[in-house]
Amino acid sequence: MKPRGMRTGIHAGARTSAALMGALKLAQLAGLSEDDFEKQLAALEGNRFFQLLKTSGALRVSEYPAARYAALRNAGRGMKLSAGELPELADGKGDLVALIQGMGQENFENYFLKDAAMSDADRARECGISAEDSARLRDFVNRVYMQAEFEAPAEGPESAVFSAVAGIDIEDGIPVLAFFHREIWKGSYKVDNDKLTEMMRDMPLSERDGVEKVLKRVEFAEKRKSTLYRALEILISVQADYLRTGEPGRRRPLSQKTLAKNLEVHPSVLNRLVSNKSIRMPWGLEAPMVTLLPSSKKVNLERLCAIAGQHPAFSDEKLRSELNARHGVDLSRRSIAQYRKDMAIACSGAR
Repeated sequence: MKPRGMRTGIHAGARTSAALMGALKLAQLAGLSEDDFEKQLAALEGNRFFQLLKTSGALRVSEYPAARYAALRNAGRGMKLSAGELPELADGKGDLVALIQGMGQENFENYFLKDAAMSDADRARECGISAEDSARLRDFVNRVYMQAEFEAPAEGPESAVFSAVAGIDIEDGIPVLAFFHREIWKGSYKVDNDKLTEMMRDMPLSERDGVEKVLKRVEFAEKRKSTLYRALEILISVQADYLRTGEPGRRRPLSQKTLAKNLEVHPSVLNRLVSNKSIRMPWGLEAPMVTLLPSSKKVNLERLCAIAGQHPAFSDEKLRSELNARHGVDLSRRSIAQYRKDMAIACSGAR
């Protein structure tokens, strides 16, 4: 007979193994593109045990509150993004964002993202903007695509193609989500344990086994959906100022580790979830989800760059003081000098 402690250790090891396998399964689902995940859901919902659970009332699909949907137009199509540095850095002052919003997302997509053969004058006439603004906007779009094609590392895997999840619109000053894949976001899975117990009471053992396997798949699928849904809700709330204005300096620092803690998932699961997903910004451009998860250093670099651009004669001490006055960030002069170096901003006398 084995000592009691040894049996306890074996049982604990089994529990740990099950938890680890669960985390790995969730991470695998998290890394799927929206198209691939939608196919998995279709296969799951076509399973006869899923249908049996649904018919009995033991499983139901409950609508997400205020779920909205949008057409999947240009999102994710042909835009290979390198290293996550993209459209959100278009213009620190937000004037290009205002220009895109003024002409409308449809015009921007039709005349700047789709039709590369038109002249700047023709685009300006169709969109009701000046030829100068048309040229600036066309130049910006070209730079985005050039960066996507040529700024990836020389070695290593190809740039990832991001899977578009949702578009973000602004309504009455509040960012709202509109999902692209209706079959994924039509609702969340809810299990009624009382009806499940009743359904399985007289069921043959082999049938119970099939039901339990489907329920496990439902559990993981629901976890993947609810985690991404809640992550997006948190991100658009935290980054509301940035989404309203398009100014990168208005982003708030938020780490993946902090977000994972709020969502009660392992950081590796969240990393898999957001690393290959993208969202369409209110101004019509697609950007990686990690755009809304900037580090403190990244945000402060953007803020400092904006201040230095507006006040080229400022010394490091004046830059430090202005950064503190505007954003409540207290950095040393040594940090300011290092940030300038990181961004290749010349000292005040050379700007």
